Amino acid sequence: MTTRRSFLAAAAAMTLMAPMPAIAQTKAGVLKGKGNYKTRGTAQLIQEGGKTTIELSSDFTFSGAPDAKIALGTNGIDKSKILAPLKKNKGAQSYVVPANMDISKVNEIWIWCEKFSVPLGVAKIK
Repeated sequence: MTTRRSFLAAAAAMTLMAPMPAIAQTKAGVLKGKGNYKTRGTAQLIQEGGKTTIELSSDFTFSGAPDAKIALGTNGIDKSKILAPLKKNKGAQSYVVPANMDISKVNEIWIWCEKFSVPLGVAKIK
């Protein structure tokens, strides 16, 4: 016969066996323009549930340039980590980082002009 005590013990044991949700790891920084380009806002690199994204906040603004891309770097732009065209010059936006991209040493998020190899903005992230 099942007693309340054995039922509660079984429920507690099942709770302990349930997988723990992944805790998000976030690195964030403030974007600053490079050269004559005005770039502002918060940029984050978020790792959660096996997925990594770059998030530009709602306060993001960029003065504009041709062929602007979002990229990652380690103490400078890493041209192998240019991800995608910038979606818009203002406001919140998100970019998925490919699962096979090594981001273990990344410490910067870049706005980069790929056509002319010119830095447009950078955020040091930690």
